[in-house]
Amino acid sequence: MKVAYFSPMPPLRSGIADYSTLLLPALRERIEEVVVVQPGKRAPEADVALYHVGNDPDAHGWILDALRQRPGVVVLHEFVLHHLISGTTLGRGDARGYFDAMERELGVLGRLLGLGVANNVLPLLWETQPERFPLAGTILDLVDGVIVHSRYVEEHVRSAGYDGPLWRIPHPAWPDHPVVPAELRGDPLVGCFGNLNINKRIPQLLEAFALLRERRPGARLLLAGAAAERFDLERRLERFAFGDALVREEYLPEERMWSLMAACDVLVNLRSPTMGETSGAVIRGLSLGKAMLVSDVGWFSELPDDVALKVPVDELEVETIAAALELAADRAAELGAAARAYVHREHNLGRVADAYTRALEEAAGGEAVDDAVLWRVAEAAAEVGIDDVGELARGLREAGLVTG
Repeated sequence: MKVAYFSPMPPLRSGIADYSTLLLPALRERIEEVVVVQPGKRAPEADVALYHVGNDPDAHGWILDALRQRPGVVVLHEFVLHHLISGTTLGRGDARGYFDAMERELGVLGRLLGLGVANNVLPLLWETQPERFPLAGTILDLVDGVIVHSRYVEEHVRSAGYDGPLWRIPHPAWPDHPVVPAELRGDPLVGCFGNLNINKRIPQLLEAFALLRERRPGARLLLAGAAAERFDLERRLERFAFGDALVREEYLPEERMWSLMAACDVLVNLRSPTMGETSGAVIRGLSLGKAMLVSDVGWFSELPDDVALKVPVDELEVETIAAALELAADRAAELGAAARAYVHREHNLGRVADAYTRALEEAAGGEAVDDAVLWRVAEAAAEVGIDDVGELARGLREAGLVTG
C-alpha cells in the first residue's frame, strides 16, 4: 500500500506537526510507502490519501485544497473548523463559498448570518462564537472516511449527517525517554502549557492561583507558551502582582518543554468552550506521570476520574480550580501513577499505528481484498470437499488474514 500523507510538518510550530512527527515513523514500519506531501507540490499517485485537518487556515488551507481535488481519509483533529473555512473562503475573496458553508450548517438563516459577517454588520463569528457554527460539514462532504480521537467528536460527526466509514483512534503518546527536570521549584509548582488565551480559562486560573497562595504561600505558577494576539496577558498579570511566584516562558523548544513539564507538581489544561480537540499537551503530561487538572468538557470529560481532576465550567469554577490544585498537589503521586498507566494502556504509539494501518487498508480497498480472499478459499475448499466455509472464514479472521 502507498499512502499520500498531508500534514503540517516541522519547522512549523503546530501541535499537529508534532503529532505527525511522532506518528510517521511508526506508520512507515507498517506500511510499504508513506509519502509526505509538501505544500505547493504535486501529490503522488497513491492507494489512499490521508489528510490531517485542523482549524488554522495558514497551516491547513493547502490541505483542504488538496482534499477538494481528491477525496481521502481525513483525521479530524478538531470538530469546530469555522476559522479554517472562513480563512479559505472569505479570506481568499470567495464570499459565496462562506455563504454556502453557513447555509449547509443552518439553512437560509446561516446564509443570512454569513452575509451579515461579510458586510461587517455582524461580528466575526469564528472569533466570537465558533462553537455554535462548526462548519465541519463542509469537510465531511468531501471525505471517503474519517478518523477521530474521541467519542465526543464521533457523536458530533454523526450528528452532522455523516454516515460513512469512521474510525475512533486515540491520540498517540510519546514513548518513554529520559527527561531531566528543570531547576524550578514551588510548593507546589503549577504548570500551564500551550497557547494562552481566554478559552484556556487563564483569567480563572489566575484568580484560583491567588486563592491557592493564601493557603500555600510557597506555590508558584509557570505559564509557558505564547499569549494569543488579542489576549492582554501582561495587563492581567499586573493586577495580581505575583512577583517571583510567577514564572513566564514564551517560546519553548521541545527539550525545554519536556524539562519544564517534568519539574511541575501539577499541570493545568482547562478549556471552554471546546473545539472538539484532543490535547497533545495533556497526553504529554500524563505520560510523564503528572497530576492533571482539566475542564469537564469534550474529550477531557472522557479521561478516567482517577487520571485527571475535572473542573465543571460554572459559577463556582474559580473556587473549584483552587481546591482542585491543592488536592492534586496532595495526591500527585497517586494521580501520576494512574495517569502513566492509563497512557501506556490506551495511547500506546504502536497500537495507534496499528489502528491507522487497518483504517487505511480498509479505505484503500481492504474489504474488497477480504472478499476476494474468502472467495478463493471457498473455491479451494469446494474442490477438496469441505462444506463448512463459515468455519474456514472464522479461522481466517482469527489468524488475522482477513479483517472483515
